[in-house]
Amino acid sequence: MSTQLSESAQTRRAVKNILKGSAGNLVEWYDLYVYTVFAAYFQSHFFNSKDELQAGLEAMAVFSTSFLMRPVGAWFFGRYADRKGRKAALTLSVTMMSAGSFAIAILPTTQQIGVWALILLIVVRLIQGFSVGGEYGTSATYMSEAATSRRRGFFSSFQYVTLIGGQMLALLVLVILQNTMDKSALTEWGWRIPFAIGGVAALVVLWLRRSMEETVSAEQVEAAKAPVTAGATQPGTMKLLFTRHFEALLICIGVTLGGTVAFYTYTNFILKFMNDTSGIAKTETSVINFWALFIFMLLQPVYGIISDKVGRKPLLLWFGITGVLFTWPLLSTLSNTKDPFTAFLLMMGGLLIVGGYTSINALVKAELFPASIRALGVGLGYAIANSLFGGTVPLIGAALQKAGQVDLFFTYVTVAIGLSLLVYIFALKNKLPTHLDHEQGHAWAPAAVDGDMTADGTGATLGTGAGRKDDDKDLIDASRH
Repeated sequence: MSTQLSESAQTRRAVKNILKGSAGNLVEWYDLYVYTVFAAYFQSHFFNSKDELQAGLEAMAVFSTSFLMRPVGAWFFGRYADRKGRKAALTLSVTMMSAGSFAIAILPTTQQIGVWALILLIVVRLIQGFSVGGEYGTSATYMSEAATSRRRGFFSSFQYVTLIGGQMLALLVLVILQNTMDKSALTEWGWRIPFAIGGVAALVVLWLRRSMEETVSAEQVEAAKAPVTAGATQPGTMKLLFTRHFEALLICIGVTLGGTVAFYTYTNFILKFMNDTSGIAKTETSVINFWALFIFMLLQPVYGIISDKVGRKPLLLWFGITGVLFTWPLLSTLSNTKDPFTAFLLMMGGLLIVGGYTSINALVKAELFPASIRALGVGLGYAIANSLFGGTVPLIGAALQKAGQVDLFFTYVTVAIGLSLLVYIFALKNKLPTHLDHEQGHAWAPAAVDGDMTADGTGATLGTGAGRKDDDKDLIDASRH
């Protein structure tokens, strides 16, 4: 009886902390995505308004520039989270994103201050890119560490529940404004409303995150403050990452490459793709995207639960194999359909494939690194792949659309997924002990024979388990793993 109560208490604790962490994730990604969702309405205020396709291309170019700051943000916040704690890093990140949203909401236009409007827009987007570059790695780390060991797949899937929820919320705001405002009013000033909403929401999350529990051990924080001795390496440093965990970093980049290209294709660029290539009305594509993303969001925990049963690798193989086989047919058919319901089914088919990646990718990356370097390793690996490949999807897609070579875009997405499939096949093992298993209890080994497990068989959470001792001893000498 007491064992069951202990397990229930740990589960409640995990739920409470993950909800607080994921709420900030939702707002950060809403603030990031609202730019592309409303780009068609504000692009004439900052870009070449004579040619709609050209203006859209320039708007996507600015969107892509924010990804230039992802690796810098991942480095800064990853180091900060590994040395100061996850809570402090997540709080700082959402504060910066809030400031950026408020800035765009009141930003003067080109008609008012000339080219300075575009320059200021780019600066704000760079700041937001810096912020979200730190959000991903830190929140992925936090959710993986706060979860109970047997349900890591389920709990960590909520990172993408809230990530997708952020984009869905942006689409919901778009649908509401489209149905309550004239197009002229929405184009003239209504596009500022969603950015103001994002700024206010971020302030609410800032208050919530103040009560989050920390997952970094006190020993790790103290080790970060200690003077470096000969042959020692402090936690959260590039030296530790590149000298002891460089292979894991490369695997992290490879895991992300195809997934981020596919994700941005089916959740971000597809809105513009339907409008410009398929020729479906903007009001209809907004509804299509909203309901497809809503279903996609609900499926993330389902995929996570499956991974807790069969392992993480089978889901990645599902994404890789079906992505290579069906990306071209799905996108090619979508480019030639004008029926909204058919377009919805095609988009949904793509999202069912991508779900094998999105639901568990954060956990897979977190399992590659020990606690002393986890936030930096996960964040930087993701940011490098995301900046080079995911963030450029809207720009590459828009450029190929304009050039009438949209078929080349289908090839690009397919090849990217294929490269990651090779990583899934040859670099990943299924159900073998990971760093998280050693630190907080094994996900697969029976509790009766697992010395690192707690009495209730769920594994210690929030950095308090006996399994943490192995990692704590390695905080200065860079971990033996």
